[in-house]
Amino acid sequence: MEALLLGVGLLLGAYVLVYYNLVKAPPCRGLASLRGRTAVVTGANSGIGKMTALELARRGARVVLACRSRERGEAAAFDLRQESGNNEVIFMALDLASLASVRAFATAFLSSEPRLDILIHNAGISSCGRTREPFNLLLRVNHIGPFLLTHLLLPRLKTSAPSRVVVVSSAAHRRGRLDFTRLDRPVVGWQQELRAYADSKLANVLFARELATQLEGTGVTCYAAHPGPVNSELFLRHVPGWLRPLLRPLAWLALRAPRGGAQTPLYCALQEGIEPLSGRYFANCRVEEVPPAARDDRAAHRLWEASRKLAGLGPGEDAESDEDSQSEDPGTPSSPSSPHPEEPTASELYPSPQNSTDRSTVKRRIPVKAELEPQAC
Repeated sequence: MEALLLGVGLLLGAYVLVYYNLVKAPPCRGLASLRGRTAVVTGANSGIGKMTALELARRGARVVLACRSRERGEAAAFDLRQESGNNEVIFMALDLASLASVRAFATAFLSSEPRLDILIHNAGISSCGRTREPFNLLLRVNHIGPFLLTHLLLPRLKTSAPSRVVVVSSAAHRRGRLDFTRLDRPVVGWQQELRAYADSKLANVLFARELATQLEGTGVTCYAAHPGPVNSELFLRHVPGWLRPLLRPLAWLALRAPRGGAQTPLYCALQEGIEPLSGRYFANCRVEEVPPAARDDRAAHRLWEASRKLAGLGPGEDAESDEDSQSEDPGTPSSPSSPHPEEPTASELYPSPQNSTDRSTVKRRIPVKAELEPQAC
């Protein structure tokens, strides 16, 4: 009996050590008040996104929940208004798998919202489920959709500066290896899905890095954030039904609650003094080094150019021209008779390395080692 009690005690002690050192997230203690500021959180109807939006609403921000499902999005907005006491929580429809939906969201937002101080790309998928598309659905939802949305909203971010963009990534980026010859190929089977998910998370980290370079001096900073191991819908969404009852108790014991998962994205959105770390990757509310593939500036720029084509952005369609068109008539949506460029095929996307821009002539703005380390949460 004594040996049994000793064993149970050791197990409990080990669990407590693991939980408080690896699982439990440090709380974010960023800006206390966000009154007069506007934030957009994608995928905010549940999980990490909903908890992120709740904390922003509690601080007084006007929060736009950008979600695919109108029913779930409006229900989440109602819940957050009730829980936060902030009536400025609204739903706007956004389906990141559809470039037309991304453009429609941007048009509606720019015509109705005078500010954008915080843009948090939280929405994501880990599997294609039963959906079959002629493109890489994981890359579309996790990277290309957010890339296009950021591009379209940049004019408002710049006029609201200082402002921030947070891209929720994952430690899975360490397993990512981008193959630019098949970047947008359809994903079939669970093995390809695992690879495509890791690749999309690597794309998130490289996107934040290149975006920081593109935006230096504008007052807009950006960060990649790893929420940690989180017990959210993303974890169980594609698990077979018979397996879920077995995994739920384990997930409850070993994974963070969504509120804990929201802490690092919130830190990146709110913490003062981390502007010199724009473009870096954060985990557990502190900057973390990434593997060579995630700090490859040439690959980051090549991904940027490929993403522009995958997003249907023409060579003359940049943030400045978007800003000019909005200033001319901010209330008029784009005409349905003037469609955006057709989505390109994979064979059109990838210039050879010999023909790509020579990045050695571009000044790198993101050091591998930053002199400034952020404060602990």
